[in-house]
Amino acid sequence: MKIALIGYGKMGKMIEEIARSRGHEIVSIIDIDNQEEFESDAFGSADVAIEFTAPQAAYGNYLKAWRRGVKVVSGSTGWMKEHGDEVRQACQNEGKTLFWASNFSIGVAIFSAVNRYLAQIMNQFPQYDVEMEETHHVHKLDHPSGTAITLADEIVERLDRKEAWAEETTDPKLLRVDHIRRGEVPGIHTIRYDSDADLITITHDAHSRRGFALGAVLAAEYTKEHSGLLTISDMFSF
Repeated sequence: MKIALIGYGKMGKMIEEIARSRGHEIVSIIDIDNQEEFESDAFGSADVAIEFTAPQAAYGNYLKAWRRGVKVVSGSTGWMKEHGDEVRQACQNEGKTLFWASNFSIGVAIFSAVNRYLAQIMNQFPQYDVEMEETHHVHKLDHPSGTAITLADEIVERLDRKEAWAEETTDPKLLRVDHIRRGEVPGIHTIRYDSDADLITITHDAHSRRGFALGAVLAAEYTKEHSGLLTISDMFSF
């Protein structure tokens, strides 16, 4: 498979390493200083572009790739509120393809499935309140993390006693989501169900970015053969 990389930071370099180890060809690498590469024949030859950049750049990168007929796999977060409707329109009605996930880790996909099932069970036990905490490295710009938002949405959809999620809230109708930024933490997500009797906690603690990078390459392999607006639930049938 021919892969283009959009964004060549730590994640981009790790994706390159894993993609090559799985027999794929990196035909184009685009970073902030060579945006003209979007117009190159090399980029246009890619089966899939894997995009990990900043929230303010992601949507524009999708448009540039789609104009060249290149499918996109993206792990960029923070753009959904402003451009989510436009992306859905492009993928559902205009033939564009985007595989988007807030987190490509296989472990997080499993953790998310556990989260959904646990929330469904806990809907029967209103004596348990629920809250979430996410911790990431100091370079992460958005908060809460895209993964935390996905997990929070899953909980709110299944708990009748929660209407929405919010940061720094004391409203019992809202799921509280706290964020911590320290060091070089790849990502920790913890969900707690607390009652007077006991505490139930589930945590996903990433040891490195490698799991995210492998998941992105697996998503690219899946995306080459599929179209539309895709996500982890399409690739894994948990």
